[in-house]
Amino acid sequence: MNTDILIVGTGVGGLFGALNLPRDKKILMITKDEIENSDSFLAQGGICMLRGEEDYDSYFEDTMKAGHYENRKESVDIMIRSSREIIKDLIGYGVEFARENGDLAFTREGGHSRPRILFHEDITGREITEKLLAQVKKRDNITILEHTTMVDLVCRDNVCYGAVCRRRDGSLVTVQAKETVLACGGVGGLYEHSTNFPHLTGDGLAVALKHGVRLENIDYVQIHPTTLYSKKPGRRFLISESVRGEGAVLYNAEHKRFVDELLPRDLLSAAIRRQMELDHKPYVWLSMEHIPQEEIKSHFPNIYQKCLEEGYDVTKECIPVVPAQHYFMGGIWVDRDSRTSMEQLYAVGETSCNGVHGANRLASNSLLESLVFAKRCAAKIKSEISGVREDKKVWEELDLSLYSDYDKIKEDYRRSIEQETERMRRHHEQSNYHEAKCG
Repeated sequence: MNTDILIVGTGVGGLFGALNLPRDKKILMITKDEIENSDSFLAQGGICMLRGEEDYDSYFEDTMKAGHYENRKESVDIMIRSSREIIKDLIGYGVEFARENGDLAFTREGGHSRPRILFHEDITGREITEKLLAQVKKRDNITILEHTTMVDLVCRDNVCYGAVCRRRDGSLVTVQAKETVLACGGVGGLYEHSTNFPHLTGDGLAVALKHGVRLENIDYVQIHPTTLYSKKPGRRFLISESVRGEGAVLYNAEHKRFVDELLPRDLLSAAIRRQMELDHKPYVWLSMEHIPQEEIKSHFPNIYQKCLEEGYDVTKECIPVVPAQHYFMGGIWVDRDSRTSMEQLYAVGETSCNGVHGANRLASNSLLESLVFAKRCAAKIKSEISGVREDKKVWEELDLSLYSDYDKIKEDYRRSIEQETERMRRHHEQSNYHEAKCG
């Protein structure tokens, strides 16, 4: 199979990147599961936008502070400066954000010093992703293959030429591509408790590790403070940050408030875990008693309905919540244009690490970051695709029998990610110890 550009993943990063690529280029998008089963569809809270020049300094500082000042300043600046253009693009594609008296409505979430978050009820990710997907389906030059898994990159001498993929029936297919974009999500599937889809198992990281592609901060994993507590197995249902932004409060076992609910996520998660230990309970209580019933049902209809299905009426009672793995700040290192350390290979979205989030992501920066750097990725590919290198021999010498035992490949990939994550964690601990001792 031949294509100009291969995009691995169909979340907002992959979709928006595809829409910004030239229409005369053949684009193949593959997804491991069904199109709708990407974490982009799950994003509840919203997407940030710079409200004006007077908001720049506080937005920049909020992002840096949440990231413990380990953020790449250039990337943060690019994201913030590009936000208004991105929102304009989304509205042009039919995305409908909440409005008040005809103007865009803004809400606030933890870590933000002021309201700057646009939203669509409590399903902002679904609204954006569905509208982008609808646009992609209109393009004759874009093909999407579901239940098609990237098994490996095909590369030589630090140049990527495409990928080996596995179909639903277990058969293998090679995809020869001039440019390859990894937009295959995070690592939630490696965790017992996560808000992510279980099939997101860090495939992009695994193949990058195998071929010596540079990684960055892959031990930086964000825990979301408030997911609905359940004894059932499977993905945890997220209770959006914006619920607390609109006035929801956290109570301990004695129904007493114990924390500032708008702390950055890592600090709030730590506070909740401490309280759980003190209470000897596997959860704390979240109360929406200070939010009018009408607002709960209009602003958070999905959360309201899901909690009802689990036996809780949030307009009348508290719900049990617990921290769970949520987001991946590290990933494949990329530059300001989403280029990896391997030629003809790009990475966007949660798979990549452009340094925007630092050590901890600020609420509602993820959708924006993915879109901003996916668009920059597309622009860079457009400018460089005519000069790409090709290697017919690499395909002639490819031995597909190496990929016959997929279960072993998955286990090897999982183990390699875990080992590298632990190695990087120890490195960060030693660096922090050295800095503290010398400081």
